[in-house]
Amino acid sequence: MFMVTPFIGIFLIVVILWEAFETFIFPRRVTRRVRLTRIFYRMTWRAWRAVVHRISTTRLREYLFSIYGPLSLMGLLGLWAFLLILGFGLIHWGAAMISGGQTSLATSLYFSGTTFFTLGLGDVQPLSPLARLLTVAEAGTGLGFLAIVIGYLPGLNQSFSKREVNISLLDARAGSPPSAAEMLYRHRDEHGMESIREILHEGERWSAELLESHLSYPVLAYFRSQHDNQSWLAALAVMLDTSAFVMVGLEGACVRQAQMTFAMARHAAVDLTLIFGVTPRWPDPDRFPPAQRENLRSRLMAAGLRPHMGDEADRKLAELRGMYEPFLFALATHFRLALPPWVLESDIADNWQEAVSTPEPGARRVVRLRRRGEGHF
Repeated sequence: MFMVTPFIGIFLIVVILWEAFETFIFPRRVTRRVRLTRIFYRMTWRAWRAVVHRISTTRLREYLFSIYGPLSLMGLLGLWAFLLILGFGLIHWGAAMISGGQTSLATSLYFSGTTFFTLGLGDVQPLSPLARLLTVAEAGTGLGFLAIVIGYLPGLNQSFSKREVNISLLDARAGSPPSAAEMLYRHRDEHGMESIREILHEGERWSAELLESHLSYPVLAYFRSQHDNQSWLAALAVMLDTSAFVMVGLEGACVRQAQMTFAMARHAAVDLTLIFGVTPRWPDPDRFPPAQRENLRSRLMAAGLRPHMGDEADRKLAELRGMYEPFLFALATHFRLALPPWVLESDIADNWQEAVSTPEPGARRVVRLRRRGEGHF
């Protein structure tokens, strides 16, 4: 038993250090299916979803979903630290017992913990040269582990902030939640198609940044946006919906830019589906039924826009939607995020139109004012 214990400890240390390397430092996607990090997130997210899904209060349910991302990151780092301490503790204990020492497993784990966090209490000391060497190695590992974590968090926050800036820009451009109909309708003036081209160009770059950041830091996908009616998935869906509609045909619109944005956004949707191991399937119910489609085209024509109509346009739009909607729906189901509609069912105020005021100085009651029906489709 004592001969095997150090090898178990070495195995734990190697596995955790390699997991940390792949998660924090390695810039490419990890294709290995058996990973401790992947198992941790699959198990904890399934359990979290099952519990939170039973809560009937929408606001509380969304709040609990929003704290999972940061909380799971803390839990993962804590698990890694515990397993590293356990691994070094098993090596200390096995080496001491093999050499004829009387150190208990609890004492070895205690010594391992104080060494890993560089406490240096001195109540337990290494006696043999091998133990001293192991102590130095563990202290260095602990310092390196903490340094990597400290360096990792700013990069994670920066990637999250860059993602959210573009999501917030869609508020006035495409509504809250964003939709392709609002995007097109709000740019119906004489310079609207040029604005649509610029938005799609920004969307192409944003989709590429989303793909790269979420491949490097998959935990970012669990970080929710500031508002419940916004998300990275909704923004990606609107870019794809708008690009697909323009590609089918909209007089004056830049089809080439729509094609580029569609390709990049679909690439992001497909790769993220592979990363999180979800199965694509068609949304149920249909996000854009025929009656809604005809209503959208009629309203766009009334607003002065000229969308292509007919069976050929419907067939092409259905073909394009089939290239990305199953992937979006799989991601939405996995992350418990709502896919935005093509057309908003009713007038909903944008987030920027909300105003918060207090009725009198010092009052605790907050009144939320919503302006409805201004500039909506």
